[in-house]
Amino acid sequence: MKFSGKNVLVTGASRGIGAEIARVLAAYGLKVWINYRSKPEIADALKAEIESKGGKAAVVEFDVTNEEAFTQGLQAIVQSDGELSYIVNNAGITNDKLALRMKTEDFTKVLDANLLSCFIGCREGLKIMSKQRFGAVVNIASIVGERGNLGQTNYAASKGGVIAMSKSFAYEGASRNVRFNCITPGFIQTDMTEALSQEVKEQYQKTIPLGRLGQSAEVAQAVAFLLSDGASYITGEVLKVNGGLYM
Repeated sequence: MKFSGKNVLVTGASRGIGAEIARVLAAYGLKVWINYRSKPEIADALKAEIESKGGKAAVVEFDVTNEEAFTQGLQAIVQSDGELSYIVNNAGITNDKLALRMKTEDFTKVLDANLLSCFIGCREGLKIMSKQRFGAVVNIASIVGERGNLGQTNYAASKGGVIAMSKSFAYEGASRNVRFNCITPGFIQTDMTEALSQEVKEQYQKTIPLGRLGQSAEVAQAVAFLLSDGASYITGEVLKVNGGLYM
């Protein structure tokens, strides 16, 4: 895949799907800015891993729910590199419970982490990329934002909001040559799914037409495509990476 830009910010990149996205984008030649909120040693280890394979990486610490910190983090990247070509808004949390037992703060905390943070990243990214007349943003949503899920009213609302918001940003960014797209992963093999029993994982797999859980690298490759020049005429789209679970 070819990229016209030089660098990319991946939020929540120190572990899980975010870390794999960072690895894959670095392998394609982009300088990857690894965002983290806590545990700098994990982010530093990922940076060292990428550099040991000939890639370029840097770390940037900020809480994505803090507007001022997020904005300053983006400014630091631009001051360092002179530009910001791509953003992957990946950071997010869950706080699952039945809606009848869900407190208002349980709901708003997830919306702040998943939706508000994504809005800040898109808005501030658009400001920077508009001046360059070039850029692309990929927002990591979820299959849950498309079809809902038991015990995840807050998460579904946040990720459904990310999908709708991305389409609106796509309209606003188009005249400035800035693209916005979404990825909606299904059941992906991560630390969270590894904690599930084999029986539960097998039950999940039976519902997936491809018959297996997805891999983080498969999500990362989809992200790379949507950022790349190969997707230069694609904006406002939702790319499902779910093994056919939701079509």
